[in-house]
Amino acid sequence: MVDLNDQTFVIDCGPDFRYQMLRENVKKIDAILITHGHRDHIAGIDDVRAYNYAMQKAIDVYARENVLENVKEKFHYAFEANKYPGVPEINLHIIKNEPFIINEITITPIEVLHYKTKIFGYRIGDFTYITDANFISENEKEKIKGSKVIVLNALRKKFHITHFTLNDAVNILTELKPEKAFITHISHEMGLYNEVTKELPPNIMLASDGLSLEF
Repeated sequence: MVDLNDQTFVIDCGPDFRYQMLRENVKKIDAILITHGHRDHIAGIDDVRAYNYAMQKAIDVYARENVLENVKEKFHYAFEANKYPGVPEINLHIIKNEPFIINEITITPIEVLHYKTKIFGYRIGDFTYITDANFISENEKEKIKGSKVIVLNALRKKFHITHFTLNDAVNILTELKPEKAFITHISHEMGLYNEVTKELPPNIMLASDGLSLEF
């Protein structure tokens, strides 16, 4: 979740969406940005209905076209002509690999590879978020440069076919030089927090549940 100029953007909507929003006491959502259509990134869309009720309006969801088709397939009941009362109300917006604007805030997609699948990370102001990646091209890195805070995935230390390793992520972050960086999408195979932390540069940290940043 990113708050900027009183706008609240949620990146991905996983199965624990409702618990995260309750924990952080989030009262409104201006938009949901989806990185890709895997279940662990869209399963929480059904819980958008609580915000429909509280805000008395549909929630805008942004993603590339194939991802939105995936959303429509998995949550077909939200798009039927005769909707059952209480289904999530969402407006789907197709985006491409070019900046777009929500409520005067510029959002820049960062196209990365998740194995062979093209997915989006996002830059919002000085914050860049990338998950489930195993490759970032030089052109896309240019979009990230200058970010004060970068969140980047690293599944474990050993090679994985669809995700960066810890060493991969550290090398990329060292190249991009953010003031702070956080490793996300960590598996149990990474190791213990205190031990892994000792191996990292001072500006790179492991992310944790409930982490909150201000910059």
